[in-house]
Amino acid sequence: MRLIATDLDGTLLRSGGALSDRTADALRLARRSGATVVVVTARPPRFADALAGLVDLAVCGNGAVVYDPTARRIVASHALDVPTARKTADTLRAVLPGIGCAVETGHRVFLEPAFTWRCEIDSAACCPDDIQVELGSFEEVLDRAELITKILAHHPGMHSDAMLATAREALGDRVEVTHSGGPGLLEICAAGVTKASTVAQVCAERGFSAADVVAFGDAPNDLSVLRWAGTSYAMGNAHPDVLAAVARRTLTNNEDGVAVVLEGLFA
Repeated sequence: MRLIATDLDGTLLRSGGALSDRTADALRLARRSGATVVVVTARPPRFADALAGLVDLAVCGNGAVVYDPTARRIVASHALDVPTARKTADTLRAVLPGIGCAVETGHRVFLEPAFTWRCEIDSAACCPDDIQVELGSFEEVLDRAELITKILAHHPGMHSDAMLATAREALGDRVEVTHSGGPGLLEICAAGVTKASTVAQVCAERGFSAADVVAFGDAPNDLSVLRWAGTSYAMGNAHPDVLAAVARRTLTNNEDGVAVVLEGLFA
């Protein structure tokens, strides 16, 4: 295998967000063996900084951003335009009353008052008010966002699976809608932007094909890249839709399931 494409939360990281020593060693082993290691996550770039030296690139925001964690530099982006973001939020409010919306820029999150969900890791940062910024309206959010990598939509009283079905029916192919397991939380990118589309671009730039890729994931937002890659593994703790779609299994994230596979491939 020439490229490793792995999700973060629920896949590479243990519950609580820790990277085990065993998994870190497995990433080093893969890179020493000549493989390119790419984190492919819903998280924004700021969460990839801690992986500098262990991975080559991070595909963030479900494909919206390609980030170099060593240089701490965004090298490519696929942003939502403001009119599409506005229309998307309006449509979601109509079909999912009580929903609140926010915009992720890659560096910060701008929130309207109705968006009550908070990222625990951002909230624990040294300056959380500088990362999660509440504004007076969604129009103010759109005015402040210099780059819209994705829209976050949260409903405190709904399950993400039910929200996803309703949102996809209402929004059609105007945008890409998915979720990564957050309670009552949807994630929306520009049309055609998925984990698979951006990983495919990264591979094309390096002369790799899908057959050269082994992918790992656990949530519905991982399905595009898991279906695209030549070899894919569902985590033992994966969402039922992922377990139904992916034939290969590894152990759970808390049992270092990614490391187990990498050790077998590269030891």
